Amino acid sequence: MRQDIIICDRFGKTFNTSRGPVFVIDSISLNVEENEFLVFFGPGQCGKSTILNCMAGLETATAGNITVNGKKVTMPGPDRGFVYQRLNLFPWLTVMGNVEFGPKVRGVAKKERREKAQYFINLVGLQGFEHAFPNQLSGGMQQRVGIARAYCNDPSVLFMDEPFGHLDAQTRYLMQKDLMNMWEKEKRTVVFVTNNIEEAIFLADRIIVITNCPANIKKEYEIKFERPRSYVASEFLELRQEISSIVDRTL
Repeated sequence: MRQDIIICDRFGKTFNTSRGPVFVIDSISLNVEENEFLVFFGPGQCGKSTILNCMAGLETATAGNITVNGKKVTMPGPDRGFVYQRLNLFPWLTVMGNVEFGPKVRGVAKKERREKAQYFINLVGLQGFEHAFPNQLSGGMQQRVGIARAYCNDPSVLFMDEPFGHLDAQTRYLMQKDLMNMWEKEKRTVVFVTNNIEEAIFLADRIIVITNCPANIKKEYEIKFERPRSYVASEFLELRQEISSIVDRTL
């Protein structure tokens, strides 16, 4: 039986602004199991990214509690990796330099960190590009570097905030397949945010549908059908229609 890695207990978030408090997250409670691929899905600007930021420790919950690996989340930690839509790759570092950066900062010996970085570079299909700089890579290749860099830090939880949202449709589809292949080989607990319903169904073990802001859980779907999944399979299309019918309209 898998254990719960993330436990959210009635956590909420309010931002204080010049125009007064803005209530963004409304008392969310859920657990995320070890090696589960959990997807938050909902309309744009509903608070999905804020939920992710609070879990990762990039924002502080203003109500309730969040624990990761049994410890209350108050700040970012090495047990949590993050992949953004717009990557913050270091432009002055090569692919190898970016991927090995975390272990290097932690003082891991050069031989060990290079071997580890090379493993993840190979796993995301970038062998041969170790000495390339980010501006020499396509958007999809840069995203692969970001995923390899996050994995190379060896987090127990990987947060992904619409990582493929800026890619063209074909590259996005290929990245989804590549991410699934990587996750199958190197299991991690993944919490993924998207407003693309096909992407959510293709990737998830479980989908959490989020309401409009202030964000709360509208419904959960446990995805039972096997991987790899087909966008045109009847069960896929039926679930797509069901989820589409309950999603709040974008504000």
